Amino acid sequence: MKKVLIDCDPGIDDALALALAAGCADSLDIVGVTTVGGNVDLEFTTANALALREFLQMGDVPVTPGSAGALLRRTVRATAVHGDTGLGDVVLPAPRLGPSEGHAVDFIVETLKAAPGEITLVAVGPLSNIALAVRREPRIVQWARDLVIMGGSYTRGNHNPAAEFNMLADPEAAAIVFEAGWTVTMLGLDVTLRATLTSDVLERMRPLGRLADLLVPAAQFYGVVTAEGGPAIHDACAVAYVLDPGLFTCVPAVVNVETMGEFTRGMTVTDFRLRDRRANALVATAVDVPAFWDLVIGAYEKLATRLG
Repeated sequence: MKKVLIDCDPGIDDALALALAAGCADSLDIVGVTTVGGNVDLEFTTANALALREFLQMGDVPVTPGSAGALLRRTVRATAVHGDTGLGDVVLPAPRLGPSEGHAVDFIVETLKAAPGEITLVAVGPLSNIALAVRREPRIVQWARDLVIMGGSYTRGNHNPAAEFNMLADPEAAAIVFEAGWTVTMLGLDVTLRATLTSDVLERMRPLGRLADLLVPAAQFYGVVTAEGGPAIHDACAVAYVLDPGLFTCVPAVVNVETMGEFTRGMTVTDFRLRDRRANALVATAVDVPAFWDLVIGAYEKLATRLG
């Protein structure tokens, strides 16, 4: 069993990533979910995480809210992509249980401290909570088994030409995280935009009972689905990497996050020419798309059987 702590901002692709994790209960132990303001405001990301915990039958996994916004910069949101409340047209049953007490930063620090070397941090939203946790307790860099993020790119942006959304939403936090002394495994747009949801994949989701009530409308809200391509469910790539790193090709690199540029703020400046420098990142450069979808759909099928 691999232990993971998922820091997220649900968000359509966060929801599909949580469903992937929930569908792998035989191999993935989710020790906690922490939320951050990102795709939508913190009140919505937390409410969505709580609703998803119950809908996906994730049991008593603690859900702990964290940072509402960026450390220094103005708030950036993606409601045009995810809808006003974050899950597009999907309306899940209201959760019966509320969030855990306390703050996500404290939860991250205390959870890693209690099990050093055992838990992989999976961060699929802005890195505000992770940066504050590093500042609160720098030893989490040693305590975490790994840090896997969905974010950044070495070739392009999506929110603007230079920056991927999670990096642009809190570039100062991202800079702190990349400079903290651990090796960040970065699943960026370079691979997530290859793992697109085609009409064939969508047809594999339709028979999945109650789970399809989440997956299908969420995917269709996210973008136009055709036989050739469709929306990328970015965040699922980070969970898929934890489940099977062999799906991805990752290359050591030095990654710096631009915090000052007028037009490039949030850009992950990636240099694969290490020379005598230590790599601070493993950057994903390729993904086995058919195998990726086989893993994802297989997990969804197992989860659908459990949900009915």
